[in-house]
Amino acid sequence: MKPVSIRRILSALCLALSLAGCATTVILPPEEPAMHSASEIKGEYVAHEPDPWVRFNHKMYRFNYNLDKYLLLPVVKGYEFVIPTVVQTGTSNFFSNISEVKNLTNSIFQLKGKQTLTTLGRLVTNSTIGIGGLFDPATSMGMENQPEDFGQTLGYWGMGAGNYLILPVFGPSNVRDTGGIVVDEGIRSVIVNAVNPPGLVYGGLTALEAVDKRHQEKFRYNGSEYPFEYELVRVLAGKKRELEVMK
Repeated sequence: MKPVSIRRILSALCLALSLAGCATTVILPPEEPAMHSASEIKGEYVAHEPDPWVRFNHKMYRFNYNLDKYLLLPVVKGYEFVIPTVVQTGTSNFFSNISEVKNLTNSIFQLKGKQTLTTLGRLVTNSTIGIGGLFDPATSMGMENQPEDFGQTLGYWGMGAGNYLILPVFGPSNVRDTGGIVVDEGIRSVIVNAVNPPGLVYGGLTALEAVDKRHQEKFRYNGSEYPFEYELVRVLAGKKRELEVMK
């Protein structure tokens, strides 16, 4: 095997560090990403997180790659081509403002008083002065975004991450964070049912939110052409979540 260049390793690190929670996505090289195992790596750092479901995870990795290649990225490219940049920014702000409810509830669950007040201030400010969240005056006023989710809440109270798990669409995760996604989505469903928007409107907003999330996510599977990218992503996704829980 040819030695891996420093430039390629650094590009792979930068690429994988841009993972965002969630979301998992892939760019379009002509071949599917290589699926090498940790046992093949000589003298390189590998993840300590258990991966007993490696066969399933490899299948999900490929599934997400192809989902991106044939559906998500083409839709996102069309969205970015047709929609003006200022509208794209407003859309991202709008959905970010909605996510403040999740941030707020989990800040409360973690008994983070200062962070709870900051998140509440962001929600109120951007929902009013920011015209329903289309603008983000809260950040310019010194109220920085404080992302939280129930997976972080469970980790904050001492629950271990559990086995590594790649979810369809959502991407790299683990047992604890998968349960967290279920709880966060359950809370969201309660709020949606209380508001009771028309089904067509809710469906359209859900689809637009998915496009916006992919639009904001810079990570691309196989974008580095690093032969052990699966293991590299596993390492960095795990470390990223550790830092998010500890903050």
